[in-house]
Amino acid sequence: MDRGRGESERDDGRYARERDRMVDEQVAARGVTDPRVVAALRRVPRHRFVQEALQDRAYGDHPLPTGEEQTISQPYIVGLMTSLLELSGREKVLEVGTGSGYQTAVLAELARRVCSIERLPRLAERARATLEALGYDNVWVRVGNGALGWPDEAPFDRIIVTAGGPGVPPPLVQQLADGGRMVLPVGSPENQVLTLVENVGGEIRKQAHSDCKFVKLVGKYAWES
Repeated sequence: MDRGRGESERDDGRYARERDRMVDEQVAARGVTDPRVVAALRRVPRHRFVQEALQDRAYGDHPLPTGEEQTISQPYIVGLMTSLLELSGREKVLEVGTGSGYQTAVLAELARRVCSIERLPRLAERARATLEALGYDNVWVRVGNGALGWPDEAPFDRIIVTAGGPGVPPPLVQQLADGGRMVLPVGSPENQVLTLVENVGGEIRKQAHSDCKFVKLVGKYAWES
């Protein structure tokens, strides 16, 4: 079930029109039409997850810097990756790479519980504070190497990785529940392919989707810093 955190609860409405335009022109027009995902993107105040100086660019068709040499993903990519997860509202989700917390908030609108890992402490603390201020009470953020997953909370119904690595980290495959879906970018540091991984009765199936470019996944089972 959607969490239903309406704009009136957390947003003064200044950006509501821009948010609707973002969804209509950048997300839905490119084929992301899952009604729950579209509705979540209309609700989450993206401008709250970027630096104040960049808030007027928050709804543009591009990623934005969040500090620590990291970025908040392009709205279309957030919508596409979220739709590939096929969330119904009952799932426990692992997110690798909390970043700004924007993707985390979209997941929190659509899933039962979100466990998010961020390797950079300052980003993790900032994202946690923003999510708490917006009233998301089904999100847990911790600092660590996301490629190792979160064994204490496994298995996960869904896993999303918002940084690109050379392959699918084995611990994440091991922590994916039967019937689970994982979405992540795989490839070189310069170019990756958005990849869907499914656990079907213990058989791991992979399907390539669109080309993409993310910041590097760093650490064991990923790239060195």
